[in-house]
Amino acid sequence: MSGVSETVPQKTFYLETFGCQMNVHDSEKVVGTLVREGYRQVESVEQADLILYNTCSIRDKAEQKVFHRLADFKKLQAEGKKFGVLGCVAQQEGEKIFERAPHVSLVCGSASYRNLPEMLVQLESVPAGKRERRKVETENLVRITGLDDRQTDKCFETEFTARTNPHRGYITIIEGCDKFCAYCVVPFTRGKERSRTSTSVLAEARQMADLGYTEIQLLGQNVNSYKDPEGKKTFAELLAAVGEVAGIERVRFTTSHPRDFGRDIVEAIDAVPTLCDHVHLPVQSGSTRVLDAMQRLYTREQYLERIAWMKSAKREISITTDVIVGFPGETEADFNETLSLLDEVGYDAVFSFKYSARPNTPALGLKDALSEEEKSRRLEVMMALQKQMQIARYAKYVGRRLQVMVEGYNESRGQWIGRTSQNKTLNFTASHSGGLRIGSYTQVLVTRSFPNSLVGESVV
Repeated sequence: MSGVSETVPQKTFYLETFGCQMNVHDSEKVVGTLVREGYRQVESVEQADLILYNTCSIRDKAEQKVFHRLADFKKLQAEGKKFGVLGCVAQQEGEKIFERAPHVSLVCGSASYRNLPEMLVQLESVPAGKRERRKVETENLVRITGLDDRQTDKCFETEFTARTNPHRGYITIIEGCDKFCAYCVVPFTRGKERSRTSTSVLAEARQMADLGYTEIQLLGQNVNSYKDPEGKKTFAELLAAVGEVAGIERVRFTTSHPRDFGRDIVEAIDAVPTLCDHVHLPVQSGSTRVLDAMQRLYTREQYLERIAWMKSAKREISITTDVIVGFPGETEADFNETLSLLDEVGYDAVFSFKYSARPNTPALGLKDALSEEEKSRRLEVMMALQKQMQIARYAKYVGRRLQVMVEGYNESRGQWIGRTSQNKTLNFTASHSGGLRIGSYTQVLVTRSFPNSLVGESVV
């Protein structure tokens, strides 16, 4: 006996993420879970034993992109690689994914991520090249599914989060959605609303501060629909408490639902300096009639009441929104009401989309009378209007001094890249760059403006 032990090759995985910040943070937790289970993350599908796609199904384009990616890499199955589809498309399509992409071995919805260790054990128990028979006797296929119904009460909490940014980090405080907007698939893919305890959220925030994080972003499909299972804190109180954690310089939150947006949130932003003066409040349409058809649960007037709360705040709060154009039944008059709302509110940014039908949604049964050409026209009109408004709004910052968090350095332009508390990108130069580093904070004098960014010079 030689006494030399044989080294077991480490399992490798590749993970690509599609979609929103919640998906990005879910992936951080999935990566942490996989690493804890003995896997090593690699940078390409060619290097990986297990290839995972964390998916988004909000828009059809994102969904199709995933299936195209799966088709592109099907040839790698012959090398013994295994494939998994995670997230919203996994929950939405379920076992139909196996029919559409037979080389996929694992389908896991976001509500089932807590079961990933067990599913990985199942996946590993079948050696490469050998397949477990399940539904179809003529096909030898590994088919492991993790699909929760929307009644689950459990959140995906893990100590093993592989955070990708050492200075800014996410904390999911509420998962799922109970709003059932007519166009949205999220309630069906992420389950019912379920909140974490305020105690666990604050413990994670303190842990992040101890690790050197200075910016925290609280996440939820409807983050302000948060209901503390312990009954200790409202959303606004939790927001303030996170902002008071020692070492935390900035706290953000997204995304808010207008129906649950209270005046107490604005009061918290005024009272706690570390809470960022930016609110993303999706309106989707400026027409009460369309809002009713969308099942948004508020009117134009109620939405504008919330805008008035923010505009009367002591701090200047930057407001951004989401808008859908071409929802079934939207008339030219309805569209013009959306344009007038943009003018009345004065958003700093609008994320706009053409309506597209999604599976399992109430709007699927509505007659979609508008052509793609008309939807595109309306989208272009709205984007052109918003661009002109942003040119004027961003120009108001020229001459001001703003604090930025340094996010990077652009070698070709010789500029540092920073972000203000209002979530605006501010590119700046520094005659004395000593002390500047990614993650640090500095004051910048704004000297120029563009529709989507500011330019300035670092000042001491």
